[in-house]
Amino acid sequence: MKTTKSARPGTVDRRWWIVDAEGQNLGRLASSIAETLRGKRSPWFTPHQDTGDFVVVVNAGKITVTGKKLTDKRYWRHSGYPGGIRSRTLAEQLERRPEEVIRMAVRGMLPKGPLGRRQLTKLKVYAGPDHPHEAQAPEPLRVARKAEVSA
Repeated sequence: MKTTKSARPGTVDRRWWIVDAEGQNLGRLASSIAETLRGKRSPWFTPHQDTGDFVVVVNAGKITVTGKKLTDKRYWRHSGYPGGIRSRTLAEQLERRPEEVIRMAVRGMLPKGPLGRRQLTKLKVYAGPDHPHEAQAPEPLRVARKAEVSA
């Protein structure tokens, strides 16, 4: 009789990955990060378990977007009071809190509920090139880039 192996707590050894976001497209970068956080790159992937790895993102303020997203894309928040809705454009958000741009893009690609929230805690985003996770020896994560076209 064949049985399917399912991941259990302690089965998966989590790895640390580092991504340089400079010049990367926001959506493509976020989908690759979400895939790693969920554990889809692991042979132990189990949809209802947290089998993902840790991801450290540096240079979050230097991402790129296509089209007019810098002026047209808006980030909304509400204070909870009547009339308390506020919004910022992507350009303003990148200027003030660039870490949140990547975190929110990845959050939308993770499962909704407790599992997705737990997976999102393994994402560490920093606006500049420095990060405090050198002791974990993160390896570079391979993110698909657009092919360079030479004339």
